[in-house]
Amino acid sequence: MIEGVQIHPLRQIPDERGKIMHMLRADSPHFKEFGEIYFSCVYPGSVKAWHIHRRMTLNYAVIVGHIKLVLFDDREASPTRGKLQELFLGESNYSLVIVPPMVWNGFKGIGDKTAMVANCATIPHDANEIERMDPFTTRIPYQWEIKHG
Repeated sequence: MIEGVQIHPLRQIPDERGKIMHMLRADSPHFKEFGEIYFSCVYPGSVKAWHIHRRMTLNYAVIVGHIKLVLFDDREASPTRGKLQELFLGESNYSLVIVPPMVWNGFKGIGDKTAMVANCATIPHDANEIERMDPFTTRIPYQWEIKHG
């Protein structure tokens, strides 16, 4: 695990009409603050990476479909610097993943339908606090292709 990353299994309450999918509550011990909520749709096989936030904490949950979420710690003072963390999230593994500031992250749509990733961010979007890198950069030691075996 990367220092500061948290994973919290989330509750789903199904009934004959559908279901409720919990994500984050203001009285949860891991709730920090509210900035904005947005949804990112990713097509099967598409990669949305890499990006890092200087101040924003991300609170990700995949409400439709499935993704492979990859995190990379490049923080100088972190005890997990240089570590990668790969998570498979979605309807079959419904969890909240909290990504602290300054951890590189990206995700790939997996499966056969468009995935929808919800983010309850701690601050409103600010183009000046985000940095982006090409998903296939060699600066992060990760390959996005399917791993067999």
